[in-house]
Amino acid sequence: MANAYYATQTNRTLNIGELPGLSHNLESYRAYQWEVEISTPDNEDDSILTLAAKQVSELGFTSEDIVAERVNDKFFYPGKVTPEEVTITFDNLVKGQIAEKLFSWISSVYDPINGVFTPEFVQGAGVFKRQISLYMLDNMMFPVKHVRLYGAYPKSWKLSEFNYSTNEFHTLQVTIRYDFLVQYDGLD
Repeated sequence: MANAYYATQTNRTLNIGELPGLSHNLESYRAYQWEVEISTPDNEDDSILTLAAKQVSELGFTSEDIVAERVNDKFFYPGKVTPEEVTITFDNLVKGQIAEKLFSWISSVYDPINGVFTPEFVQGAGVFKRQISLYMLDNMMFPVKHVRLYGAYPKSWKLSEFNYSTNEFHTLQVTIRYDFLVQYDGLD
């Protein structure tokens, strides 16, 4: 039964001129090897917006408990599922108009100039909810898995602090709410 453990399955015998074999079976995906794509149906060519995202907060959802109390006991059942918000931090690049494109997206939810909520939805000219894909890349930078957020819309758009005394690139944060997410294998 002890042979079922990973530590006993590898040969660590050192011979002269040889190094022990190193297994990659327990290797994890790297937290810094990923890519974010946002579908952009409002563009004339229906392109995908791939942005220089610096950080993505945790992705997930939580099931609320239904508690059934019987005399002195409590029994728990899964209840409604609530997706959690995700915050993506983008580099505010000089070229590419990242801030403008993301501001245009949040303006489809709330137009600050005219004070109108979901102007595109009301006019029927477009859809403010999008699909966002977070691709996990292998060591050759090839996508091997991805998480897709369905029905995503921007909830918050914030430019980072402007501070003369720091020596960092400027960023902006977009907080996104979504309807549900799915973990996929490969590119589909």
